[in-house]
Amino acid sequence: MSQTQSQIMSQQSEVEEEAKPVLTASVHDVRYFSALLKGINLSNSNHASVTLTREGGMIVIVEEGRTLLATSYIYPDHFDAWDYTIPEPTRVLSSQLSDLSKADDPEDDRSTSFEIPLNTLIECLNIFGTANLSAATSSAKTKKWRRGEDESDNERGGDNEDNRGGGRGRHRQRESSNAPNNSRLEQYFGANHEKRTSMRLSYGGSGYPLTLLLAEDSTGPTTTCEITTYDPEPMIELPFDGDQTVLKIIFKSSSWLREALSELDPSCDKITFISNPADDVRRAQPRNAATKPLFRILATGSFGSTEMDYPNDREVLETFECTHPISVSYRFGHINKTLRALQSSTKTSLRIEEEGLLSLQFLVPVPKPRGGMSQSFIEFRCLALDDNAE
Repeated sequence: MSQTQSQIMSQQSEVEEEAKPVLTASVHDVRYFSALLKGINLSNSNHASVTLTREGGMIVIVEEGRTLLATSYIYPDHFDAWDYTIPEPTRVLSSQLSDLSKADDPEDDRSTSFEIPLNTLIECLNIFGTANLSAATSSAKTKKWRRGEDESDNERGGDNEDNRGGGRGRHRQRESSNAPNNSRLEQYFGANHEKRTSMRLSYGGSGYPLTLLLAEDSTGPTTTCEITTYDPEPMIELPFDGDQTVLKIIFKSSSWLREALSELDPSCDKITFISNPADDVRRAQPRNAATKPLFRILATGSFGSTEMDYPNDREVLETFECTHPISVSYRFGHINKTLRALQSSTKTSLRIEEEGLLSLQFLVPVPKPRGGMSQSFIEFRCLALDDNAE
C-alpha cells in the first residue's frame, strides 16, 4: 500500500469517527408526526420506505398487495429543528478522490433511504400514551348520511330536490348551516393541560438504527428507543398522469367523504365511483335524474348494496370536473384503509385517471413550532379492479 493511499484511509477513518449523523431532528409535540405516520399504517406488519432530503424533509411510503401505495410527506418546518447531512463516506470520496468521482447533482438534492417497521416506530412515539390527536367529533354532529326513508318531519316538508326521499338502500346528505370550519385546529387539539411527548430523532446512516429520545416533560423520565433499519426494497411505481385525469373532485371538508365511508358495511367487497359531467346531469329529465348521478359511491357485498349520492353544491364539492361518464371499481378493503388519514385531514382531493388509477390526497394541518400553520399531505394511489365495465 502506498503512502498516499495510507494517508487517505487514515483521514477517512478520522472523519468517519467525527462524522455528524445523517439526520438530527426534534419536535416538542409528537402528535402530528405520529398522525402523519398512522395515516399510512396499513397493517401491523408493514415495512415503510423512508427517504430523507434537506429541503423535502421525510417521505414515508408503504405498499400493499402491489395495488395500493400510501405516501406521507413530512416537511422540515413541521419540526423544531431539522438538520440533514449527506452521509460522510460520500463526502470523503468526492473530496479526496475528486479525479475519480465527482457529484453532478446539487448537494441539497441528494437523498438517503432506508426501511423501517412502521408499527414499531408508531408504538415508540406513543410510549407515554400521549401521541394521539383528539378525534374531531363536531363535524359528525352536523353532517350525516341518512337513508331516504328516515326523513324527519321538517325534511319531508322541504322542497329542496336533494332532500327528497330515495329508494331502499339510497342515502342522502343532510347539511347544516351551522357546520363548523373544519380547518380550525381546535378540533384536533385536546385540553391545554394535556401532557405532550417531545422527541429528538437521529439517524447515523446506512447500517445504523433510527434513534428516538422521548420525554414527557423536562423534569420527567426519558426513554431512548433504537429501531433497526434495513436497506430499502424496490416498491411498485404508480405514476399518476394529470393530463389523463377524467374525474377531479375536491371535497370542501374531508368529513363529507369520511362520514360516507364510515357508514358502509365493512363486509363489502367492492366500491365503485360513478360520475357524470355536470352538464349531462342538468340536461337529464327529472324522472331519469337518479340514473345520472353527479357523483355516486356504490358499495356492494354479500348482503346487498348501498348507494350514496353527492349533490352539485359548493358547500360539499369545492371542485368538480368530469370529462365523460365513468364507473370504476376498487377493492373496498383498500379504500377503507384511508379512514385513518381522513380522521386528521381537512380537505380531500379525489382524482381518477383514464386507465382507472385512483389518487386520494388528504390535506393535513400542522402547526409550526414558532407559530402559524403549515400544510402536509398524505396520498393514496390504488389500481382499479379488472372487472370494470367501461
